[in-house]
Amino acid sequence: MEGLQVTDEKIVSLIHQLIEECGGATDTFEADLITQQIQTSLRLLSEGHNTGQLKLITRALKEMRYAYRIFNDYPDSRRISIFGSARTPEGHSEYKAAEDFSKALAMHGWMCITGAADGIMKAGMAGIHPEGRFGLSIRLPFEVPTNRYLEGDPKLISFRYFFTRKLMFMSHSDAIGVFPGGYGTLDELFEMLTLIQTGKGAIIPIVLMEGADGVYWHHWEKYVEKNLFETGKVSPEDKHLYFIANSTEEAVDHVLRFYRKYHSSRYVKDEFVIRLTSPISEGNVELLNQKFSRLVESGKIRMCGALPEENEFHELPRLVFHHTRMDFGLLRAMIDQINSFN
Repeated sequence: MEGLQVTDEKIVSLIHQLIEECGGATDTFEADLITQQIQTSLRLLSEGHNTGQLKLITRALKEMRYAYRIFNDYPDSRRISIFGSARTPEGHSEYKAAEDFSKALAMHGWMCITGAADGIMKAGMAGIHPEGRFGLSIRLPFEVPTNRYLEGDPKLISFRYFFTRKLMFMSHSDAIGVFPGGYGTLDELFEMLTLIQTGKGAIIPIVLMEGADGVYWHHWEKYVEKNLFETGKVSPEDKHLYFIANSTEEAVDHVLRFYRKYHSSRYVKDEFVIRLTSPISEGNVELLNQKFSRLVESGKIRMCGALPEENEFHELPRLVFHHTRMDFGLLRAMIDQINSFN
């Protein structure tokens, strides 16, 4: 086999044999993806990667596979990820606000994801019943890796790398709740804002909260206004990507309202498909066309049923249009407009 390329017929045949031995069918798209993963791994043998690089790639793949397997057991529940300082004490108003916030969403059937440590992460777990808790822990020398609410829970997932951990937060969250914190909290917040702003992540509500009489988000927004919005480093519409809540009730209402009419969205080739919980009137569709024409590359926004390429939620009505793949802050504003319709 010396000198063979990973795309050679003999190598592909051996890979297909492995897939069949493991119970897979080789004539599926999923098998083609597994074939590409194995081919990519085989390329690492001849490309001069050092042991550290190979260990990182291997560990990252293992972490993602395991985390996806755990989350795949809970496909139908909405999930809120809560970020905030691990150093917030239990008696603090921010701790109480985080506990009340998660408890209120749990009453509406939501599950909760946190970083599994103490402080705000512990508060988020305190407000949720055990079946609704997910913990994405990462071992740090100066923090408790796992709070008491998650010890022994099969939904506690440990990570070595921040990037795989943040991927799981984003890909499994239907909303983000952020409380005051340090570098890590702000890193997570800006990561989520960046992914949504650039279209690399699904549009979801991001709610910023704190305890009574807090000034953390007021100071944060002053910085963002002066150094980002006023200097043109981000678009004015990007202010729609986050919401500063003045109370737990306001925060919960903002999250739930986002899913009043809006259900989910995806791209089908060049078409952006917005699934709705119920149809909207022709007059409201025309209003969207007038108000958000900048989002449309060609044609118009229209109501329709599921497209042939879609494989889920066939029963839901759709809004469909050829999206420019730009201006995601404005697209967020359009979703708010949709949710305002009767």
